[in-house]
Amino acid sequence: QVELVESGGGSVQAGGSLRLSCAASGYTLNTNCMGWFRQAPGKEREGVATIDDDGITSYTNSVKGRFTISRDNAKNTLYLEMASLKPEDTAMYYCAADRDWHGGNSAQYNYWGQGTQVTVSS
Repeated sequence: QVELVESGGGSVQAGGSLRLSCAASGYTLNTNCMGWFRQAPGKEREGVATIDDDGITSYTNSVKGRFTISRDNAKNTLYLEMASLKPEDTAMYYCAADRDWHGGNSAQYNYWGQGTQVTVSS
């Protein structure tokens, strides 16, 4: 079993920055693939960025050049650096993990955090 705990969300103005963290504990061998997903009210959950244990990353087009995903395997922690935030980035952000690579396919991830809210005002 893997437990994921997110932190770092908050409210910022457009153009601002935030850094999200996700601490993993438990059977962390099941966290080869980790990712950030978000869900805005009335919308489906979407993949934001994913990273494997070799550091290979992928991003959804809308955040490329603005968000950076990274991980510290020694600390079992996943990060998401968000810059140039826009109101459309407002959502609940979730950390997810799995043993196998699933990219942005949220349905395939077995482990999820509780989420952290990001609100960007114009």
